[in-house]
Amino acid sequence: MFTIPLLATFSVSPEFALFAVLLSGFLLGRVTIKGFQLGSAGIIFTGLLAGHWGLTIPDGVGVLGMILFVYCLGVNAGPGFFTTLSQNGVALLFLGASMICSAAGTAWVLTRLVALPADLATGLFAGALTSTPALATATELLPPDSELTVGFGIAYPLGTLLVILFVQAAPRLKLNHESGDAGKPLSPNSEKQISRYYIEVLNPALEGKRLSEIPLLDDADCQVSRVLIEDQFRPISSQFRLSVGQHLFVVGSDEEIRSIIDLFGRISPYREDASIEADQQHRRRVVVSSREVIGKSLKQLHLRSRFGITISRIRRHDVEFVPDAQVRLHLGDAVTAIGEPEDLDRFMQYAGHRVRAFDETDLFSLSFGIAVGLLLGAIEFRLGDEGFSLGKAGGPLIAGLLLGYFGRIGSVMGHFPAAARLLLTELGLALFLADAGVRAGGTFVDVLTTHGPVLVLSGMAITLVPLIVGFAVGHSVLKLPLQPLLGGICGAMTSTPGLGALMSSEDANEAVRSYASIYPLALMLMSLIAPLLLSVLSAS
Repeated sequence: MFTIPLLATFSVSPEFALFAVLLSGFLLGRVTIKGFQLGSAGIIFTGLLAGHWGLTIPDGVGVLGMILFVYCLGVNAGPGFFTTLSQNGVALLFLGASMICSAAGTAWVLTRLVALPADLATGLFAGALTSTPALATATELLPPDSELTVGFGIAYPLGTLLVILFVQAAPRLKLNHESGDAGKPLSPNSEKQISRYYIEVLNPALEGKRLSEIPLLDDADCQVSRVLIEDQFRPISSQFRLSVGQHLFVVGSDEEIRSIIDLFGRISPYREDASIEADQQHRRRVVVSSREVIGKSLKQLHLRSRFGITISRIRRHDVEFVPDAQVRLHLGDAVTAIGEPEDLDRFMQYAGHRVRAFDETDLFSLSFGIAVGLLLGAIEFRLGDEGFSLGKAGGPLIAGLLLGYFGRIGSVMGHFPAAARLLLTELGLALFLADAGVRAGGTFVDVLTTHGPVLVLSGMAITLVPLIVGFAVGHSVLKLPLQPLLGGICGAMTSTPGLGALMSSEDANEAVRSYASIYPLALMLMSLIAPLLLSVLSAS
């Protein structure tokens, strides 16, 4: 029988130390205190402790983790980032930028008032806004023994807790948020609740018309997919024309289906029909991969007239929605097609259906995208006598954004299955946080001893100022109702726990839409502003 001293095992095996830090960090992150969890950020604290004990982990894992994390972050954010910019760019940029810039300004003022080191203040800034991408992009500009991670570790729990308390306290102000355009959600293309209705055609003005001849259906997130024939709801054929007395099956967002009902007639007495759920032969899940389909709108494809099928739903990037006629198909879209079996077979061949296209990870595309990102990050841009580059964080981030948005550039695919994206993002983040924590652990106690309560108060100030600024801007300038405003504030602070505190509200869906709209913008802004703040603080 023999024993192995624990610390001796760590010292001779950096690999064992790495996974011990990860394991203990994940365990710490799962601890829940009144709904509050650290999540992956728990690794920072176990890494700090390990570094304080003098433990080491393999060299290079932090850089590798950072590259994987920021690239996957770009791929994840890409589909919604540019769309959000084009639809709600001014309002979202104004809210997000005002909050993030006010936080950066607060960090700059505190640095001048209490003489905080630039790296420590930047860490407080990233931690107060709970932004690991900001930590990643700023880390690359500093030596391994910087105090950046120490500041992040101090401010992160403060930032998380204060956002939760703020969104819980704000509804008690009972302000009037219903003026102007307040009732409009920030993102009209955010995920909506899908409803199903059976409607009866009573409008004589629709007699003999094709569905493609009704303008309301072109712009509505609704699809008429079946018609009642001999007590069975059958797929809409290519020859279908409307007739008074028909009973139709419609899917779509509830508010838009209501307008369809008003135009067509009334809700049908055939409200429930088990044959639709059981009728699998007339419904197929088709994964799009053909170049003839990718990038074209449903209106351009004329699927009903050419194949006699209807696309009732599309699942894209973990979101399922009912399309309108203007929606363009992307590589890897999983579409629900309704039609006769032989028509569905022809459409599947046309669409290039491959089941694995939705579930497989193309390692060539992953490697190519990261390599291009690193090359892009190595390019030095000149502004007068000063030079700068995007670096190992900024380059892969931009490459991921572009691939995530376009879905495919040549033979390089930007799509990754949900499980693969989650694994690579979490793994990259975990490796980066472990490395950052261990490297900063050696100076953690000395920093706390030197600056003491100033760090805690500074972290609280950097969190509270943008919360107050965002609330004032959203309420007084943008005229947002309360729940969308609070959801947008959580998105700008990149605070998922803060959003969780809003989920018990009756208007939780409005908060989620706002959060989802502004979150990718905030990630990008934080990733850009953190290294800029560090440069400004270092030069002053």
